[in-house]
Amino acid sequence: MRSIKPRHLRRRAFPRHITTSVTAQPQITPITSLLIANRGEIALRINKTANRLGIRTTTLYTDPDASSQHAACSPHSISLGAANGYLDGERIVRLTKQHGIQALHPGYGFLSENSVFARRCEEEGIVFVGPPAQAMADMGDKARSKEIMNKAGVPCVPGYHGSDQGEMELLNHAKNIKFPVLLKSVKGGGGKGMRIVMEEEEFIQQLKSARAEARASFGEGGEVMLVEKYIVRPRHVEVQVFADKHGNCVALGERDCSVQRRHQKILEESPAPNLDDVTRLDLWEKARTAALAVGYVGAGTVEFILDKDSGEFYFMEMNTRLQVEHPVSEMVTGTDLVEWQFRVAAGEKLPLTQREIMERIQERGAAIEARIYAENPERGFLPDSGKLVHLATPKTDDDVRIDAGFVEGDTVTEAYDGMIAKLIVRGDDRETAIRKMELALRNYEVVGLSTNIEFLKRLCKSPAFIEGDVETGFIEKWKAELFDPVAVNPEVYVQAALGTLAMSPAAIELPHGGSLGFGRNDVERTFSFKSLDVLSEKEGEVVEVSITQKDNQLFDAKITRKGEETQFITNIVPSPTSAPGKATLSTLFPDTRIDTTVVQDANNDNKITIFQHGGKTELSLLSPTWYEKALGLKEATASVVAPMPCKILKNEVNEGDRVVKGTPLVV
Repeated sequence: MRSIKPRHLRRRAFPRHITTSVTAQPQITPITSLLIANRGEIALRINKTANRLGIRTTTLYTDPDASSQHAACSPHSISLGAANGYLDGERIVRLTKQHGIQALHPGYGFLSENSVFARRCEEEGIVFVGPPAQAMADMGDKARSKEIMNKAGVPCVPGYHGSDQGEMELLNHAKNIKFPVLLKSVKGGGGKGMRIVMEEEEFIQQLKSARAEARASFGEGGEVMLVEKYIVRPRHVEVQVFADKHGNCVALGERDCSVQRRHQKILEESPAPNLDDVTRLDLWEKARTAALAVGYVGAGTVEFILDKDSGEFYFMEMNTRLQVEHPVSEMVTGTDLVEWQFRVAAGEKLPLTQREIMERIQERGAAIEARIYAENPERGFLPDSGKLVHLATPKTDDDVRIDAGFVEGDTVTEAYDGMIAKLIVRGDDRETAIRKMELALRNYEVVGLSTNIEFLKRLCKSPAFIEGDVETGFIEKWKAELFDPVAVNPEVYVQAALGTLAMSPAAIELPHGGSLGFGRNDVERTFSFKSLDVLSEKEGEVVEVSITQKDNQLFDAKITRKGEETQFITNIVPSPTSAPGKATLSTLFPDTRIDTTVVQDANNDNKITIFQHGGKTELSLLSPTWYEKALGLKEATASVVAPMPCKILKNEVNEGDRVVKGTPLVV
């Protein structure tokens, strides 16, 4: 593949110790047909590159994904039935052979790091777009991988990775390492089966807990544990590597993934902030050494823990697949890593040399990726699911990219990971990239389920983050700042009422059945809203807004809180456009113009969501008290809603039982 020259002429001298080696050339066999053995945004992303290269694609889907975007993105798609179908490797191999498909791309998650599955593809003559099965097996076993790394001279965290698995034996090894220590399953990933043990007294209890979770998550063998020294102020820094079948291996820069919750990444950036060039190049070299030590081929990520106190870094693990955050590396290198995967799998050499990659990184500045999740950060990052009632996204260009697997109207199911999309931005420097990210997030609107978008906005404004003072405990360390209560501007309530007026009565379905919309003058209409924002200074507060139409598109507004009336403003001039359940207002208040989007979700506690000044406010539109009393709605709607997708284990009461506040109902 022809190398693309850097866009600018600026040059920088780099150390020459990063080299490549060359072996005999394998035969080049272009890939013409591909099965994408994954779902969601990664399936769409792989399909996009495959189409550009003229590769015919086939996608897979399960029952929960039957109407998904990835199921419809290819000319041919195949059902796998139940939700766990993506894990049925033997069936996927049979389908690949049955339909005469030449190659298979596993994406990430599911079977992407399953060495048995990769070997079955090799045995059946299917081109597996990923590393060799043996390299995957070597790096997939955490104990085995650390043994290989130690022999190769790649520094590892001090710890015990042996066969002594008795509780007291592991405790003694922990004592030798010295507390605090980290317990990890040898088959771990995504924070599963991982526990931080600060003191000796809690070791046995934490060991039992880690083993139970690991066994449930990874099956037999998951209970085998590693004990490692716990770095008190760690940074998570990883290096994107790529190797071909000719013995060449390059590093495409590093990514800092330190901002995490539950040991899972929320935000990734490249290059890593506040990292000196000596350490950066050493990381690259050690990552390449790690990949070459196992005969690696294709895209991989070598993950390191960097001790903020000592400046030392240690090998943690290698992800033998394309990472969720690979677009960050693509942004700073100007590459398409999926295209690289196809070319390497076909037997071609790497498209760029290490020096060309270095020059590109110097020219292209910085990139940041934010994962848009269906979760509620204000309630401990509880996962959520549901229908995307409203979805508006930022405009994309060369420096703003969105990888998404959902569109408005789709349902984010609890059957799979709750990532809705990835928002990736690039800037000439890190400060510019952060500003672009915050601006793009202000234009990201989601209604129908909880998301982490508002949290990401606050994160981008955090002084510590802007300064690059990151570590894996960042969120907990700055919790008070990141979850500081916010005030709701009075204009929000006025716009909520005007938006409700502008929307179709059929879409609003207010129980009192009053005449809504823009009618004759001097008629007062009153709406009651309850604040639903957890971080609001007055969560649960009921606010009444009275709107009086004075003339065509001219209104007075009055706000009442706790019996106190405030004549908020006069001469409000809204110019609404509306659709069922939605209204867009450009309102001229006396001192300013405010553009607002109001969305009503009648099937979700009659929730009203207001997007204004780049912020989101959630209110509940209350029914009139006389209506509730007349129809007995208080009794009819007595129910509870689970805070997250879950399984009912036990009913504590029976039909007809009388209960009081605090009585356990269900587990």
